[in-house]
Amino acid sequence: MKYGGMVLAAGASRRMGTPKQLLRISGEMLLERALRICRDAGCNPIVVVLGASADQVKSSCPLEDAIVVVNKEWQEGMSSSIAMGISALDDGVDGCVITTCDMPAVSAHHLRKLAKAGQVTASAYAGRSGVPAFFPRSIFPRLTMLRGDMGARSLLLQAPSIPLEGGELDIDTPQDLERAIELFS
Repeated sequence: MKYGGMVLAAGASRRMGTPKQLLRISGEMLLERALRICRDAGCNPIVVVLGASADQVKSSCPLEDAIVVVNKEWQEGMSSSIAMGISALDDGVDGCVITTCDMPAVSAHHLRKLAKAGQVTASAYAGRSGVPAFFPRSIFPRLTMLRGDMGARSLLLQAPSIPLEGGELDIDTPQDLERAIELFS
């Protein structure tokens, strides 16, 4: 099975006060790290969806082999970024792993397990299901029709899930970054 990867990195990082895509853990920018993990998981192609601070991120982060799309409507929420990312994937993929750049617990091993499931599969942490998640091609039309800032949550509510230890750590504040550096450096 051939599956792509999508890294959602369009947010404004308001609580952080600086583009979190460019923050570093162990010398690696968060977005750079997310791309490496997707590559290591076998995702091909990899789509990166940028939005706020897109020019700064593009000029500062090595995006190399990624397909970069800029969501000019990023303020409309994660759903618009997912729709843009899905539209950028080629017809040769059987599915896609969707992740964000601000979840340091995500590993290539975890992304491979999601994709291997072959069906809509979420990650489980903190008593809920969410991204990273795998979506087979048959779900792509539904992903392009999502609206709002809930992303694909409605599609994941009844989906099977794979535990992601530490998945609740989402880097949104300077304190989150300190914790991530402490745990993942």
